[in-house]
Parts: sequence; structure tokens; C-alpha cells
Amino acid sequence: MPYLKQLLEILVVSTRLGLTSFGGPIAHLGYFHEEYVRRRKWLDDKSYADLVALSQFLPGPASSQVGIGIGVMKGGVLGGFTSFIGFTFPSAIALILFVFVAQEFGVADSGFIQGLKIVAVAVVASAILGMAKHLTPDLTRKTIALFALIATLLIPHFLSQIGVILIAGLLGYFIFRENQSEEKRSMTFPITKRFGTICLTLFFGFLIGLPILSYVSSVTWIGIFDSFYRAGALVFGGGHVVLPLLEREFVPTGLISEESFLAGYGAAQAVPGPLFTFASYIGADISGWTGGLMATVAIFLPAFLLILGTLPFWYSLRQNSQIKGALMGVNAAVVGILISAFYQPIWTSAILSPVDFALAALLFFMLVYWKLPPWVVVLTGAIGGSIIAIL
Repeated sequence: MPYLKQLLEILVVSTRLGLTSFGGPIAHLGYFHEEYVRRRKWLDDKSYADLVALSQFLPGPASSQVGIGIGVMKGGVLGGFTSFIGFTFPSAIALILFVFVAQEFGVADSGFIQGLKIVAVAVVASAILGMAKHLTPDLTRKTIALFALIATLLIPHFLSQIGVILIAGLLGYFIFRENQSEEKRSMTFPITKRFGTICLTLFFGFLIGLPILSYVSSVTWIGIFDSFYRAGALVFGGGHVVLPLLEREFVPTGLISEESFLAGYGAAQAVPGPLFTFASYIGADISGWTGGLMATVAIFLPAFLLILGTLPFWYSLRQNSQIKGALMGVNAAVVGILISAFYQPIWTSAILSPVDFALAALLFFMLVYWKLPPWVVVLTGAIGGSIIAIL
């Protein structure tokens, strides 16, 4: 009974985040930090930063993988699955519905969408301040964060993020290897390495086997499932990167028209949650509700298998005293990467006028100092954006 209550709590919290987390993966990480680290204290800042750093190395939707990882830490494999369902399915269902109304709805450029972008500014700013306080307490780590910021800002490519994390880890290993801090981690980990190995085996098995099965089989849905699975398994850089890949997979084949694809793209920007749920729209456009659900499973399955497969090894690695210094450097770099992403694209796409900045300041104050619930901040941002659009 206590375990069922725990799963229900994970479902309620993740669903609320799935309904209110606008602004893309970096903004989602801000929402997660506010809810899971600050408010509920399910894990500490360093454990959260470790999880974020791991997600930067893995292909697929980074914010979804972080959410799954937190669910696993809280409630095991079922906790991870529950967290995934809560965070993902609100936007997946909304985009399946948008198949029928998106072209007439015309929400992509409306005022409340601009307001939601401004909400993301306040949320990410709050997360960065909180993480920087704990992860860059000294001048050395502040310097690492600064160079991570500069490098990822001047070279805006997912490979630069991976390179920065690797270099920061190497620097941290040599600079902090004598630092034997005995800080305790707040979480225990419920998955064995054997289970992780099985998940990784399944990941590569699907990646290799599905194209072969699709080639020798005449069943259309196997080829469609393969296309979505490969998109989720091989794409680094988040949802904005997977969108053009999906266009190349489905528009030239005639499975979805260019007009319908673009309408869905606009709808994907208007809903909360991960951009990878754009696959739900494409699947529903091809084959109704069943196609939408199949596409959702196919594109997120690699992320689920990868995070479950790598977390047991990552968790053991970070407990190794010889690796702690490297992780100190990596965590500092994560702060710099988040600041870089805060500027581009979050700030540059949201703060377009002094009025926008004024609304962002109000929302930041509501979140950090008045400590109002995130849904109140989101609602205020949406209303404020609509008012600004009218003025």
C-alpha cells in the first residue's frame, strides 16, 4: 500500500509538470529542479546535476530521461514508467487531438504562447541560481562554468556540449582529486547492473533488428515503428533536432503532407511537455489514435531503455572516490551550459521588449520570493502574454 501511494504521488507530480512545463528541454530541467529538488527534496542538487550530465551524453529527449531517472530513484522501474507517463502523455494526447484541429486553431503565434516563453525565462533563471549556489561555490568551479558558458554559446552544437563536459571532467579529476569531501548522496538506487545490461541489450537489439525486420517484411507499421525508434535512438540535441529528421522520414514518402507536418510543428510549440511527442501527431495523422500511441511508444522507447541501462553503472561510478573530482568539474560545466541555453534560445526568443522583461521579473519574483505554485506562475504568464499581445 505505501508503494502504491508512492507511485500515485509520482504520477500526480509528473502529470502536473507535464501540463505546465512549457519552453523546451532546458526549461523542463528548471521546472524539475524547482519541483523535485527544491520543493519535494526527492534528491539533492548534486544528484540532480549528475543526472542532467548523464542525459547530455545520451541520445534522445534529455528532459524526459531526467524525469524517468528521478522516477526510478524514487520508486524503482515502475516509478520511472509512472513518471514518464505523467510527464509525456498530456502533450501526446493534446497533439493527437491537434491532428483534427491544428490547421484551424492557429495558436502558434498567439499572445499566450509568448507569455509561456517568458514563464520559461523565470523558471530557468531560478533553477540556475539554485544550482550555481551549490555546484559552483568556489572561484575554480565558477571559472569552469564561465568557460563552459562561453564555449557552448560560441559553438552552438550538441557536440560542443559533450566536449565541454568531457574537458570539465578531466580538469576536475586533476584539480579536485585531492578533495575527499564526504558529502552524502540523498538517494539510493534500486536497479541492478544486470537489469541495466538487459536494457542496453534490448536497445541495441531493436536498433539493429527493426531495420532488418522492416526490410524483409511487407507490414507497413513495422517500417513506421522502425523510423520512429531510430529517430529516438540516434538524435542528439533534443526535440528541435528530431523534427527535421521526422520530416525526411515521412513527408517524402507521402505518409504525411508537408502542410499537415507544418501545422503539427506549430501545435508542438503550443503544448507543454517534450517536443518528441510531435511523433504522436505524425502517428495519429497516419493512422488515427492507434498510430499516435504507437509512434509515442516507438520514439520514447530508446530513451527509456538507455536511461535504465546506464543509470546503474553511472550511479556506481559517481560513488567512486577517484571520480568525485571529475564530477565536481562536470557539475560546474552543467551550470555554464544551462546559462548558455538560458540566453540562447530561451532569452532571445522570449524577451523582445521592455514589457516582456517586466513580466519576466514579476514571474521570477512570484516563483522565487513569493514562492507561489508553478501552475500559478504559468497561468499568470499566459494571461500576461495575452494582454501584451492586445496592447
